[in-house]
Amino acid sequence: MKNQVVLLLSIVLILLTGCMYPQDELAQNQIPYEDQVQAVQSAVKQFQEDNGGILPIKTKEMDTPIYEKYPIDFNRISPKYLAEPPGNAYESGGIFQYVLVDVEENPTVKIFDLRMAEKIKDINLLISLQKYPPYKEEITKGVYTMDFKKIGYEEEPFVVSPYTNQNLSFVITGSGEVFIDYRSDLYQAMQSGSCKKTAGEDIRDCLLQDSLFVPAFSLPYTMDEKTKEPIFLVD
Repeated sequence: MKNQVVLLLSIVLILLTGCMYPQDELAQNQIPYEDQVQAVQSAVKQFQEDNGGILPIKTKEMDTPIYEKYPIDFNRISPKYLAEPPGNAYESGGIFQYVLVDVEENPTVKIFDLRMAEKIKDINLLISLQKYPPYKEEITKGVYTMDFKKIGYEEEPFVVSPYTNQNLSFVITGSGEVFIDYRSDLYQAMQSGSCKKTAGEDIRDCLLQDSLFVPAFSLPYTMDEKTKEPIFLVD
C-alpha cells in the first residue's frame, strides 16, 4: 500500500510540474543545444583567464563521483561573461546540469540529464521502504542486478542513453548505491575503434569523445584483457 501511495504522489508531482510551463518552453528546456554549451565554454574560459586560473564551479564533497563533481556556478559567470544561464540549464528551469571535466589540464563544459538523478531517487525511495536492497545476481565483486518486482515495479525501470538512445538499466553495489549501467554504450564505443584503452584503465572517458554528455551516475569501467569487452573496474 505504501508503495502505491508513493508512486501516486510521484505521478501527481510530475503532472503538476508539466503544467507549470508552456509546452513549447518545456520542449526547449529538454534539448541539448551545442551552441549553448559552447557559449558556456567561452564564458568559463574568460572567467578563468581573468581570475588567475580559478574555475567558476560549486564546491562539492571530495568523494563526489568525478562526472558530477564540478558543477558550473552560473552566479559567478552571469551576467558579466554570459548574459544568463542557458534555457536548458537546471538554473533556468531546464533538465540539464552543466559540469566541467578535465579540470586540471583542459577544463571542458559538458552536461548530463537530471532526469537520471530523479529515476535513481525514485528507486532509492522504494528500496528504503523495503529496508533491504533487492539484490538479484552478482555481475562482479560488489556489483549486482536488482529484482525490481520486490520493490513494487511491474516492469524494470530504465533511462535512455544520451549516446546511443538505447535503454540503460541500473545496478546496485554491496553498499546499496544505485548506478546506471553504461556497458552497452562502452561496448559500441570500443567496437567503433575510437576507444584506445588497455586493461586496468578507466574507459568511461571514451564516451566523452564527440559528445556533449558525461556518463553521469556511473561506476568505473575497464576493458577485459581477454574478451576486450567493458567490465566493471573493481578494487
